[in-house]
Amino acid sequence: MSGATGVPVRLLRRRGAPEEPLPEGEALVDRFGRVHRDLRISVTDRCNFRCVYCMPEEGVAFRPREELLTYEEITRVARVAKALGVRSVRITGGEPLVRRDVPTLVAQLAAVGFEDLALTTNGTRLAALAEPLAEAGLQRVNVSCDSLRPERFAAIRRRGDLATVLAAMDAAEAAGLHPLKVNVVLLAGVNDDEIVDFAAFARRTGRVVRFIEFMPLDAEGRWAREQVVPAERVLAEIDAVWPLEPVPDADPSAPAERYRFRDGGRGEIGVVASVTRPFCGRCDRLRLTADGAIRNCLFSDDERSVRELLRDGASDEAIAQVLRAAVGAKRAGHGMDDPGFLRPQRSMSMIGG
Repeated sequence: MSGATGVPVRLLRRRGAPEEPLPEGEALVDRFGRVHRDLRISVTDRCNFRCVYCMPEEGVAFRPREELLTYEEITRVARVAKALGVRSVRITGGEPLVRRDVPTLVAQLAAVGFEDLALTTNGTRLAALAEPLAEAGLQRVNVSCDSLRPERFAAIRRRGDLATVLAAMDAAEAAGLHPLKVNVVLLAGVNDDEIVDFAAFARRTGRVVRFIEFMPLDAEGRWAREQVVPAERVLAEIDAVWPLEPVPDADPSAPAERYRFRDGGRGEIGVVASVTRPFCGRCDRLRLTADGAIRNCLFSDDERSVRELLRDGASDEAIAQVLRAAVGAKRAGHGMDDPGFLRPQRSMSMIGG
């Protein structure tokens, strides 16, 4: 027999009943042998920017607040994921810091005991929250910044200003959130003349600058392959000025290929080449959307919701089964080059990066 959620009745429990702990360290392994240790948690689909590669400037419809998971619900899913071998969590959005009291969620997740706890932000509210986030247990941040030229920054983001984001980076480092990573989405003919400028920024600040290929996840559906600035070009342009070499012993499951400056200069360069050099074969990530869907790939519409399970009193084992099912259904790759590839129905801001 099954309950209203489709989960066997034996896996549902009465509210308030004792929970039997899951065996710690049970691995989430897919059909291709990939072990999933990383969980990206989106806390909101809202954002105070309207970046040209992500969201339309006006007319964005957001999820009703009652559909979003509470911090306690998010933490419960994260706790189950940890019992299944997840070791790293990143908080995302939308823009996560537009949701109220994110340090409270950070403290709850930190208490679960993850090895790595990070957050990706556009930086607009980071300066004021850097210390509370660090005190709550956040370890590091990724800050999005697509131009070092104020007018161009404003044109790409359509809201906000560069000075605020740069000040936020300083505040984050002062609070002990490091290494600080700077995410740069490159668009051909828009900001691709700043590749070497960002490399100089990495050397000057000692920060990690990561160049991200433009992916078909924009809400307006205007992505075109000719807008992609390939990682190969990025590395060649920087290497011509400051020779690069791979970072030894880099995490093979990480999405970014990492490079350091051969002359010993400070900082680091990363490329996230989802389009031209897919890293699907080493992907170890699952995603929890703000409204409670488990996704095994950014580019797949295969979703399994845990929200009703959480609200209907399901057991931890029932939630674990959803995570296992998501991993078990994961495809070998995102299929972007396949003739039948279909863009995901949800955009990046709705999924969480």
